[in-house]
Amino acid sequence: MSLLHLALLQMDVVAGEPDHNFTKLEQMLQQAIQVERKPDVIVFPELWNTGFSLTDIHALADPEGERTRSFIAEFCARHSVNVVAGSIANLVNGEVRNTLYAFDRSGQLTAEYDKIHLFRLMDEEKYLTGGDRLGRFEIDGVPTGAVICYDIRFPELSRRLALDGAKLLFVPAQWPHPRLNHWRTLLTARAIENQMVVVSCNRVGQSGDTSFFGHSMVIDPWGEILVEGGEEEAILTAAVDLAEVDRVRAKIPVFKDRRPNLY
Repeated sequence: MSLLHLALLQMDVVAGEPDHNFTKLEQMLQQAIQVERKPDVIVFPELWNTGFSLTDIHALADPEGERTRSFIAEFCARHSVNVVAGSIANLVNGEVRNTLYAFDRSGQLTAEYDKIHLFRLMDEEKYLTGGDRLGRFEIDGVPTGAVICYDIRFPELSRRLALDGAKLLFVPAQWPHPRLNHWRTLLTARAIENQMVVVSCNRVGQSGDTSFFGHSMVIDPWGEILVEGGEEEAILTAAVDLAEVDRVRAKIPVFKDRRPNLY
């Protein structure tokens, strides 16, 4: 079957309160799963466990991601659902990384991706360590890629994942006002230029002086927005036809027509 059912948890995040955020996430997961048509994949936002409480991030981060991995793995196995678990503050060998985990229906870890590009406007580079490998994995046999928030401003990264065969691109984020137009434009461009399905899950709410606008989206390989959230907490759902990726790539063969020897 080429139809993939998605659920995006567009949640508020309380900075510096991992226990509160875990409780909120668990509540939203139960809502997402208790529906007539259970999702195939559930997606979370970026840094949902701690928010951008960077000055305290070493104390707040999940050591080796153990709490997160244990909780999500058990949930996936119990409900036979894939989860792209947004990203968390993850304490590894004394360094904090902005880490995305993905799990399959049996609860097995299928991806561990550390955000490559650290966002200077939020001082990420002062407190976090950037990653050095790509976010590549499969969901029910479908080649998939993942990037985190600021990563989408670097088109080479998404193109590399597409050239490696990815048909889906997941983008957890904490993307704030006033850059809503950037968010919508960049995500749509990544879908069109790479002829892939883009699934973006952004947070909502206020953190200090920063306001996060949500607008989580699922975009098809033609660049059509299948679903888009508002600025409140919500569980967004969409069904994507993955066969459309192959149809679009056959109709406009941009990958065959590339001239990488010239650029």
